[in-house]
Amino acid sequence: MKNTVSEQTLPSHLDANAHDPFQVLGPHYQKDSVRVRIFSPNTLSVTLTNNQQAMTRIPNSDYFEWQGPASDIPPHYSVTITYDNQTTQTVIDPYSFDPVIPDFDLHLFGEGNHWHVYEILGANPKTVDGVKGIAFGIWAPNASRISIVGNFNNWDGRRHLMRSRGGSGVWELFIPELLDGDLYKFEIADQNNHLHLKSDPYGREFELRPDTASIIRHKSDFQWSDQVWLNTRSENQWLHKPLSIYEIHLGSWRRDDNFHFMNYRDIAHQLVEYIKPLGFTHIELLPITEHPLDASWGYQTIGCFAPTSRFGNADDFRYFMDYLHKNNIGVILDWVPAHFPMDSHGLARFDGTALYEHEDPRKGEHRDWGTYIYNYGRSEVKNFLIANALYWLEEFHIDGLRVDAVASMLYLDYSREENDWIPNEHGGNENLEAIEFIKHLTSVTQQEHMGSLLIAEESTAWPGVSTPTEHNGLGFSMKWNMGWMHDTLNYMSNDPVHRAHHHNNLTFGMMYAFSENFVLPFSHDEVVHGKGSLLGKMPGDEWQKFANLRLLYTYMFTYPGKKLLFMGNELAQYEEWNHDTTLPWNVLDYPLHQGVSSIVGDLNRIYKEKSALHHFDFEGQGFSWIDCTDADHSIVSYQRNHHGKTIIVVLNFTPVPREEYRLGVPLPGQYQEILNSDSSHYGGTNVGNNGAIHSENKSWMELPCSLLLNLPPLAGIVLEHKEQQL
Repeated sequence: MKNTVSEQTLPSHLDANAHDPFQVLGPHYQKDSVRVRIFSPNTLSVTLTNNQQAMTRIPNSDYFEWQGPASDIPPHYSVTITYDNQTTQTVIDPYSFDPVIPDFDLHLFGEGNHWHVYEILGANPKTVDGVKGIAFGIWAPNASRISIVGNFNNWDGRRHLMRSRGGSGVWELFIPELLDGDLYKFEIADQNNHLHLKSDPYGREFELRPDTASIIRHKSDFQWSDQVWLNTRSENQWLHKPLSIYEIHLGSWRRDDNFHFMNYRDIAHQLVEYIKPLGFTHIELLPITEHPLDASWGYQTIGCFAPTSRFGNADDFRYFMDYLHKNNIGVILDWVPAHFPMDSHGLARFDGTALYEHEDPRKGEHRDWGTYIYNYGRSEVKNFLIANALYWLEEFHIDGLRVDAVASMLYLDYSREENDWIPNEHGGNENLEAIEFIKHLTSVTQQEHMGSLLIAEESTAWPGVSTPTEHNGLGFSMKWNMGWMHDTLNYMSNDPVHRAHHHNNLTFGMMYAFSENFVLPFSHDEVVHGKGSLLGKMPGDEWQKFANLRLLYTYMFTYPGKKLLFMGNELAQYEEWNHDTTLPWNVLDYPLHQGVSSIVGDLNRIYKEKSALHHFDFEGQGFSWIDCTDADHSIVSYQRNHHGKTIIVVLNFTPVPREEYRLGVPLPGQYQEILNSDSSHYGGTNVGNNGAIHSENKSWMELPCSLLLNLPPLAGIVLEHKEQQL
């Protein structure tokens, strides 16, 4: 049959056919014949590869057409295109394929209940009718046209227009034979035909900043070997287990010999070698989701589904996770659902409208951070975030998420002027949509991944943050104890001569210590923005600063609650953290700094070994004051207990040694000093209680027995009752 040109007057390719380019492009069957039409600008000729017949250009256009018997070409035919520059390309026509996203998936997504929506949206490898390719999907309900652009089509938005799936707001296109590593973006025309070039919100990998294209990746064949860890985690009674977290920013922990970022694989080996002797059970990564600005430390995320390419690709990060798990170290990821940046290639005004954010800046913008706030009332936005949380837990075996800035999500008036917020339907300042989202998030993640953790950075007195949702709580596993942290650092920053007047800062925290499942955090936020290092906050001369810091850590590791130290705190670095450089590893050449590192390791060891120090971290029966009233001497003492096992802690917050200090104890017998922060091993003066200490039958502090102790200056001692072995 002779090729014919349709007499149909074709509409403009980018306008009238924008919602369904398949109406014009691809094969169109009539009984036993078929008309094939493609659009190919900057082209000399097009040939149907399967039958070597030339397609005819429709006059005054970039459309090419062939008509003939349907039996002359297969359902998914290929065409060979010769471009103006004489180069050729053979491709399978993407417009020969039916829709690839099932209606049921669109329905679940519209409801906000598609936990694996990242497998239908974004760029996913797929085989359709035996043809391998990439299935692209994007949610942009207010777009007038969307094209996929990339290095495979010269970034030309006319070549790969997507098909709209109607009221779902989803657009899709299956493109055969794209290569692993191909670059792409979405070109989105809004209702005013203004173009927005966007990275893929569901992209699995991105170019290294400052470039912003998403990268196509085929299915990973990474072979995991951490099943024993995962099985143990799912059965782990973490409430009663030791949890000690080393918070780390990968870009400034260490770099290679050329001061370049290291690969995830190299970091994994060096990190395990370093922190295993220190005894931390977990690390917590500052956000490694892809982000454009180093100085944001990862908190202004663009690629929520992609490990940042600064340190390698997704399989490199899988190796990182697998290696840490094989060495019995858990990994918590700092995760940011509270806000997103305004960068034009990201989620901001994604389809020309406030899609992921609120239109009204009184609800949709964080003034302090210059970021947008997610619209938690939209089902598709909630689905995006919950699926993202599950993605990290499932695809990368992350052990938990530390959820950033929860307070900013809970309160409509968070950090706002009086007239710069909108009350909820009841007239209050609670963000009811965010609360519902958080409860849904915590319920789903813990249901889908038993043993995983969700930890809230929540800085207010919001009730029930770590209470299960069935008891009307938010459902987090744990909450950072910001009040304890601020009170403690305020107290420690005072000159010891003035501490007697601030004694309440030490003792008040016990009034609420068991109201939540608390983590005690000395995090990155305390050593930036002019706050100085932890060592720098300590008063006195050099010796006193180091003694105070050792005392502070002794207090934290023996106080109820799980533990968190930011990298560098264990080194007693002088300067505050700088993300543009690395930790000052050379300080470990000096005894006082090495002493701090050593005591952190020993505190971790006894915290893990002595069940009295961790079993009841969240329950009051494991703690009681011995004396919290000795403000005149700035001394506090308390006991930690578990099933008849007793640990006594005495802390002297003045530089004055106290000889024959009488301390009441609950049990008669022998006590052993198992840690003394003033030990010469740590750089102290070695004042203490060498060997065994025997109780006297003299009641004291309303306890039946007592000890006479030598209390070292600016130091804490930890005593173990030895009548029963722990």
